[in-house]
Amino acid sequence: MDSRFLGITELAEAPSVAVVVDVMRAFTVAAWAFAQGAEKIVLAESLDEALVLKARHPDWVTLKDGPPAPGFDAVNSPGLLRSVDLAGRTVVQKTTAGTVGALAVKDAALVLCASFVVAEATARLLRTRKSDSVTFVVTGEDGRADEDLACAQYIARRATEAETDAAEFVRRAAESRAAAELAEGVRQGVHPDDVELCLELDRFPFAMVATLEDSLMVLRPCAVPSSTDGAGI
Repeated sequence: MDSRFLGITELAEAPSVAVVVDVMRAFTVAAWAFAQGAEKIVLAESLDEALVLKARHPDWVTLKDGPPAPGFDAVNSPGLLRSVDLAGRTVVQKTTAGTVGALAVKDAALVLCASFVVAEATARLLRTRKSDSVTFVVTGEDGRADEDLACAQYIARRATEAETDAAEFVRRAAESRAAAELAEGVRQGVHPDDVELCLELDRFPFAMVATLEDSLMVLRPCAVPSSTDGAGI
């Protein structure tokens, strides 16, 4: 498998297979939303679009980066979201990097959104697909965020080498600038457990697949069999 690691602005064309990585915190939060029962997540283009969707669907749960704001029900924090009952709900998510990265590759044949909490399931799905080429979108810091790059490199390695040890990759993420900013309270809308939750390896057994549905980019969980025999999506 040929793996490329690109920042959002480096995407010249839609890849065949894209894995969009945002560890701290968009796609850790998304995984937690599914674990809390969410049916689907709509990845919004903008805060205004998120609010328009909320106005059309008052029962949908809107979520954004930063501090609480009028019209939004939650913030982009796994520590805060893990106590919210989202059974059967639709979540609208707009973040600074993760959702932007997913929308940038919306025309790809397969779009996976990933973080450490769904790393193994994502790697298994890539193994199942037997893709010749996979583009990993490193969303943070214009493609330089080490927590995202480390996670992307780990998933790429696991997709071809099942015995790859995660320790060094998780260590890099733990020492990243994003982890420091979350721990030190530089970013708003943060729970004290956010960094620990973002570094938790393979917490959830599903991958997350984004597809266009009626012009909206919609993320859903995808169960991945532990054996690749006959697996698919």
